[in-house]
Amino acid sequence: MTLTLDFPQIQFANQEEKQEFSKFPTKTGRRSLSRSISQSSTDSYSSAASYTDSSDDETSPREKSQVNSKGSSDFCVKNIKQAEFGRREIEIAEQDMSALISLRKRAQGEKPLAGAKVVGCTHITAQTAVLIETLVALGAQCRWTACNIYSTQNEVAAALAESGVSVFAWKGESEDDFWWCIDRCVNMEGWQANMILDDGGDLTHWVYKKYPSVFKKVRGIVEESVTGVHRLYQLSKAGKLCVPAMNVNDSVTKQKFDNLYCCRESILDGLKRTTDVMFGGKQVVVCGYGEVGKGCCSALKALGAIVCVTEIDPICALQACMDGFKVVKLNEVVRQMDMVITCTGNKNVVTRELLDRMKNGCIVCNMGHSNTEIDVASLRTPELTWERVRSQVDHVIWPDGKRVILLAEGRLLNLSCSTVPSFVLSITATTQALALIELYNAPEGRYKQDVYLLPKKMDEYVASLHLPNFDAHLTELSDEQAKYMGLNKNGPFKPNYYRYEKGFKTPHIDYES
Repeated sequence: MTLTLDFPQIQFANQEEKQEFSKFPTKTGRRSLSRSISQSSTDSYSSAASYTDSSDDETSPREKSQVNSKGSSDFCVKNIKQAEFGRREIEIAEQDMSALISLRKRAQGEKPLAGAKVVGCTHITAQTAVLIETLVALGAQCRWTACNIYSTQNEVAAALAESGVSVFAWKGESEDDFWWCIDRCVNMEGWQANMILDDGGDLTHWVYKKYPSVFKKVRGIVEESVTGVHRLYQLSKAGKLCVPAMNVNDSVTKQKFDNLYCCRESILDGLKRTTDVMFGGKQVVVCGYGEVGKGCCSALKALGAIVCVTEIDPICALQACMDGFKVVKLNEVVRQMDMVITCTGNKNVVTRELLDRMKNGCIVCNMGHSNTEIDVASLRTPELTWERVRSQVDHVIWPDGKRVILLAEGRLLNLSCSTVPSFVLSITATTQALALIELYNAPEGRYKQDVYLLPKKMDEYVASLHLPNFDAHLTELSDEQAKYMGLNKNGPFKPNYYRYEKGFKTPHIDYES
């Protein structure tokens, strides 16, 4: 039986109106238009990605011979010819990193890092390029590599190499490439690092293990991640940290801005770009309610997701409860979850047993620095099939047909799969630059062989540099008010133990003890 629908014939007031209507697509034309729109959407997705995703040849950069326009070959990037595109990316980032540019202009004449030989291991993006070029402008010599095999923007690495920075990084490195790049940064004849800027602790670990004589002569280490800070405290506890180190991760400006506000925006960006997921009504569990977890939960809840939290810390758990999130155990809720997001800095948070119990189509990703939170290695077994869907998106398929959607192979989602706001990274980068300047110029004896928090005065200075972006004007204390509060009129305005949050989370946990 065929169902026929008879629509009334359209009546036109005049011939001109009929001709205007005829301009719209016919049935066939509408199908063509649909294909055109679909193709346009695909093109938009591709163009939103980095130039990194362009169809370069598959030859390993280690096997290529490349030189920049100055004739230097002391670098290893995907394609030095992408430098022009990378320079545009850096210029765009500079527009929203005015505080770091301001610091560059203020201190450029003094060259506070003259003589500093900085070896760095961070994400290599347009924003970190602004930091690297600021350090160079302040007098430092820099050699740089990537702390994540997926987060490098190839065009930005090329721009840095073209400008004279010795950079060794490309998107999609193998594990062997990763350590080779770190070694090339450190092991340079006639050049020895005296400062380390690290994100994750891999560079520090490599220098400590492979080049102990270099490690002993380093004047300071600046570390910005939870993972790297834990490693430093473990070295200190064992009496093996022979240089002073600055813990940038637990500085107020890093915790309250990069960790919270950056992740609040970039978690959604990363998930949307990779999965096109609709958040409304989805059941989501966020593992960890530190600053990163808080940012993720806030963003997901705002878009209608039903969010619950796992925590080991009773204070953070209580904060989650007061913010309206149910605190649960992962093994008790994992079957119902549409998304599982880790942000603890720990290891084996999501085990193979938990992955086996997840529902079909569950999205699994990590917002912590290290790829240890999800037990990805346990998924590389003969009975499971891996299917690459698009860049950084894998379907892991069980024998019964169940699929789990794994993002970035368990590595940091936002920097592997999307981008992060330049303004927030300006805050962290300015903090890193000031920490390097402080450690490099500190008189002998000010810092011992230990891990230090950023001085409160420095935190406040970083914040003050960013206030003009909002046309914000600080109120000044009168002499009488300052005396009443027991404060210096120019700060610091809070004691070192004040953490600008509802509860205090113990920042240093030895997970291996």
